[in-house]
Amino acid sequence: MTPTTAHGAAGTSTDPCVLPVPPIPSDTVATAPAAPGHGPATRRAAAGTEGLEVTALDRGSKFEQMRAGQLGAIHSWELVTAVDGPGTRMTVFFAGCPLRCLYCHNPDTMKMKDGETVTADELLRRIRRYVPIFQTTGGGLTLSGGEVLMQPAFAATVLAGAKAMGIHTTIDTSGYLGASCTDAMLDDIDLVLLDVKSGDPDTYRRVTGQKLQPTLDFGRRLSDKGIETWVRFVLVPGLTDDVDNVEKVAEYAASLASVTRVEVLPFHQMGKDKWATLGMTYELEDAQPPTNAETERVRQQFRARGLTVY
Repeated sequence: MTPTTAHGAAGTSTDPCVLPVPPIPSDTVATAPAAPGHGPATRRAAAGTEGLEVTALDRGSKFEQMRAGQLGAIHSWELVTAVDGPGTRMTVFFAGCPLRCLYCHNPDTMKMKDGETVTADELLRRIRRYVPIFQTTGGGLTLSGGEVLMQPAFAATVLAGAKAMGIHTTIDTSGYLGASCTDAMLDDIDLVLLDVKSGDPDTYRRVTGQKLQPTLDFGRRLSDKGIETWVRFVLVPGLTDDVDNVEKVAEYAASLASVTRVEVLPFHQMGKDKWATLGMTYELEDAQPPTNAETERVRQQFRARGLTVY
């Protein structure tokens, strides 16, 4: 999402019909990373895992609680506006991802073992603090990553707890592990941000190291269940920008009745330094962001399919 398409930052309004947004609690500080692969928009506050009590357990107890959905590996969390769904949202980044996207903005989320272990109760305690903000802005909770569906039991527990508080829920996922998402979990999800990284299987494998089909299957399942879906597509010149590749993504998105918007996200180099810090090879070192004309060409391909595009 680009700044011009953001819903607007939460804050004081001069419109008498708009309720003021409750202040962010003072112990929330701006230290967490930006969302992987997302365009710039208004980020009000972020906290890494600050404010969450980390749970230290022996290996056996940790795995047992993870399987039961009571414990998860968290990379960070933050409060954001108009980035990860409607309104002001608490976005929680899960640690661990089965993909190895060449343009990953946060490669430090790839390994689950690098996350901090947090109980579902502790995370829900933090989420509860922001219910007034969610109610005022039409926001809610977004579970992202890494890959949220790499920890399906924990995600299901948190989503169910959020719904019990009347909170709007979103997951941001590649869909690659969609088969691990149960129907019961889907019942607790209001919106899915589905990252369709390519429409061509060979390009998808080059970008991610994995197969495209699981993502396509998950998107169709969401459509069959009537779960609102926003398709996200990262535009990388020389990698995902081929006209035929874009056309395949557009055709797929248009075939899903539950898709209400498409976000074309221009590639950027904001995460490049993290790859070096982690000692990882970054293959897109010399890649350039798309021009405005290139980005608009791709957006027009989606609009030609009758899709609402940002």
